Amino acid sequence: MFFPLRPTAVIQLFLAAVLLASCTVSPLGRRQLVLHSDQAMDQVGEAAFVRLKDQTPLSRDPRAQAFVRCVAEAILLESEPRTGKRDWEIVVFEDKSANAFALPGGKIGVYSGMLDIAYNQDRLAAVIAHEIAHVHARHANERLSTAQTTEIALQAVEELGDLSRGSGRRTMAMLGLGAQVGVLLPFSRAQEREADLMGLDLMAGAGFDPRAALRLWRKMSESREGAPPEFLSTHPSYGARMDAISDRMPRAKQIFEAARRAGLHPDCKR
Repeated sequence: MFFPLRPTAVIQLFLAAVLLASCTVSPLGRRQLVLHSDQAMDQVGEAAFVRLKDQTPLSRDPRAQAFVRCVAEAILLESEPRTGKRDWEIVVFEDKSANAFALPGGKIGVYSGMLDIAYNQDRLAAVIAHEIAHVHARHANERLSTAQTTEIALQAVEELGDLSRGSGRRTMAMLGLGAQVGVLLPFSRAQEREADLMGLDLMAGAGFDPRAALRLWRKMSESREGAPPEFLSTHPSYGARMDAISDRMPRAKQIFEAARRAGLHPDCKR
């Protein structure tokens, strides 16, 4: 006898099947859904970077450019064996936003507004190492893969019944909200936590003081009031973020001390 499945059950079965078929493991041991090749994601990142450079003015401050490049290159020397990258493009954008990013394909962007908060080499290292960790952990691939499979599942639910009525439309709206809050946002928060911890190890391994990461996030929390609740945000709350970093700090300090003994003493000044 056939028992019709509820729409939510269809989504769960579909995503479970995809997970079994395409699951990989992140550098920190978390299961990931990765559907695209690294080469394809590199092309996506490179195209996005070209568009961004067309739309956003580049900084004309040579000291800012040199400062960001110095910090980024020191971290990349540490990450090279892990990412396999050899030629990264590093750009400072003239924008007051306190933001930075790294993209597949070896692209790093730092907005000039971030330098008001990450004004010394160790704070900036915390930011850039976090972004490089996203690339190393294939988080962009994971986000794209998760969004695509969720969209396909919702389309499959729509085909199962008459959702043109008012109750059907409400069902689809609730399913969409459930997918966003229950699947996409938690994946993003998990990625941010992972990038925090990987980035902490990475900056420490390059000879930057990992304690600056806590000072950075404390400053960021002071400058961004009115953040949404954590369960409705793509990022962990600042308190949760700092707690996780504090828990990993003893390990990061050991990595930092070993790097210093090995002669790694970055000297990046703005």
